[in-house]
Amino acid sequence: MNNLIFIRYPANLAAVGAWIGPLMKKSNNAIRILACVSALIMAGCGPSGPPPMGPPEVGIVVMRPQAVTLTAELAGRTNPTAISDVRPQVNGIIKARLFKEGSNVQAGEILYLIDPAPYQAAFDSAKAQLANARANLVTTELKAQRYAALVKSDALARQTYDDALAAYRQAAATVSEQKANLESAAINLAYTRVKAPISGRVGVSTVTPGALVTASQTTALTTVQTLDPIYVDVAQSSAELLQLKHAISRGNVRNEGPGLAEVTLKLEDGTSYAQKGRLEVTDVTVDPNTGAILLRAIFPNPDGVLLPGMYVRAVVAKGMDRNAILAPQQGVTRNEKGDPTAMIVNAKGKAEMRDLTVSQAIGDKWLVTSGLKAGDRLIVEGLQRVQPGIAVKAVPAGSRPQQQGAPTSHGQSG
Repeated sequence: MNNLIFIRYPANLAAVGAWIGPLMKKSNNAIRILACVSALIMAGCGPSGPPPMGPPEVGIVVMRPQAVTLTAELAGRTNPTAISDVRPQVNGIIKARLFKEGSNVQAGEILYLIDPAPYQAAFDSAKAQLANARANLVTTELKAQRYAALVKSDALARQTYDDALAAYRQAAATVSEQKANLESAAINLAYTRVKAPISGRVGVSTVTPGALVTASQTTALTTVQTLDPIYVDVAQSSAELLQLKHAISRGNVRNEGPGLAEVTLKLEDGTSYAQKGRLEVTDVTVDPNTGAILLRAIFPNPDGVLLPGMYVRAVVAKGMDRNAILAPQQGVTRNEKGDPTAMIVNAKGKAEMRDLTVSQAIGDKWLVTSGLKAGDRLIVEGLQRVQPGIAVKAVPAGSRPQQQGAPTSHGQSG
């Protein structure tokens, strides 16, 4: 190994052959071995690899306007359509309770009996006094009639006739007074039968037989609530209501108005309520504390599933957008600021970034209010292989994309 030869590798294998042939004839065995090894290394280091790749393939969906029903899911509470506290209107002792707590009662149905004995006696007394007054009225009337004939023939002093006429009129007034007393006694007697003021479901009783109650006491004996139908009160942001009104004024949305808008319910356990309701009324005042406005819907409740005070979520139909752009959610990502963006294939066949404004989710799609228009080709498959500005091969979504090269990112997060 006295002779060291510094070898400069040729650029390709053809040059290797031209170079190594003469060297093998002139050099000793060591040099021959070194030359062979060098030739093998150069053969492995030569240029190689797959041919250049074409543009990445992406699945696209063409945006087309369509009519959709706009909805809002709002939290709310159930409330009875009518509620009435039952209170006694006369004093007395509760003799009996005639209803089952939690049952349905009809308006006018007797709920409690108050001891009627003193009120029955007062009624009988008033009735007797009326009979006495009527008898006295007959006597004074006849006397006044006789004196009227005598005074015409000057057989009776005028003063005597006037006294008889006044007595008759007084007796007539007494009859009217006793009639009123009798009616009052009858009313008090009727109040001993405490009746349901409205139809509905009766609550628990606060008294038992033997309890003393007083007229118009502050504590109710029980409460009756009308639950079929039942109200659902929800609050909607006044800002959302303004947006809807602007959309209606522009003609983008057709609103059916209160009384026609359909409402569905989701219960506390996540299940859907079987009955559909309708929007009954929209309040005219914005709550200054919450910035929300009250919406009231009415629902049938024949089976009593909905009870007052239940927490529900109401899906309220706000109107119909006749030219809505719905973008599949897998085609909408978010940038570092959290704003929605999308990639489309432009007219030059290149990927283009779009900033979007979305208002709500409808099924598995976003309702896009700006950023996309009819005819845009939205990329929904192969987003990880494209960046803004590169050429792409667009195929209908659902086709199997070709696996080309290493994945790249366009710097967005979902």
